[in-house]
Amino acid sequence: MRILTILLLSLTAMGPAQERDADEIIRDAVDHWRGVSSYSEIQMVIHRPDWERSMTMRAWTQGDEQSLVRVTEPARDRGNGTLTDDDSMWTYSPRVNRVIKIPSSMMGQSWMGSDFSNKDIAKADDIIDQYEHTLLGVEVVDGITVYEIESIPYEDAAVVWGREVLRIREDNVVLEHSFYDQDGELVKTLQSLEIGEMGGRVVALVQRMAKVETPDEWTEIRVLAVEYDIDVPDSMFTLSNLRNPREL
Repeated sequence: MRILTILLLSLTAMGPAQERDADEIIRDAVDHWRGVSSYSEIQMVIHRPDWERSMTMRAWTQGDEQSLVRVTEPARDRGNGTLTDDDSMWTYSPRVNRVIKIPSSMMGQSWMGSDFSNKDIAKADDIIDQYEHTLLGVEVVDGITVYEIESIPYEDAAVVWGREVLRIREDNVVLEHSFYDQDGELVKTLQSLEIGEMGGRVVALVQRMAKVETPDEWTEIRVLAVEYDIDVPDSMFTLSNLRNPREL
């Protein structure tokens, strides 16, 4: 899941950071975000000028391609879920008791009314496989080396963005991830607002996604608890479990 960014972090730091090239830094950051497998409890806050909405969720991941997110609070949304498996994505709502597959034409639409898109959630590893990466610069911030990397999609890549720019710390925590359209205009940015230790690792505890055109509207993902490298059965990532939960 890409932006629950916004969320599920790393294995270990990889060797001396300065010896890595741009491709390795991106790969390490994605591995840092997801791990081999993970379980997390998160809060998503959707902020608008005249209202604010909060949801608590549980999330599981396995490898780069499988994830399950399930809403636990508030009561009216409890049981709503999203399942991703490879290139496919499904949602489930207990109110209508239906599993719906998200078509490719809807992948750019909002996920659960947030500033994250379905595509953000579904394909975290696209940036590894479908982009060419270039190291733009290196700086030291508060004693920590930070790499700025430009990622441009290959000509035949089935992606939305014209380019993406990331600022990644030497310990693989993403500080900032900016998304540009095909005309080179900045559309939205994901920022890590709070970084700390949880689950024995340094992680981004709070991340905010905001669009350039509506800076007073944003969505924050807050990590409440996280575990890594846990045993997650394959049955967790099935349509049957999406509809009828069998939690760990």
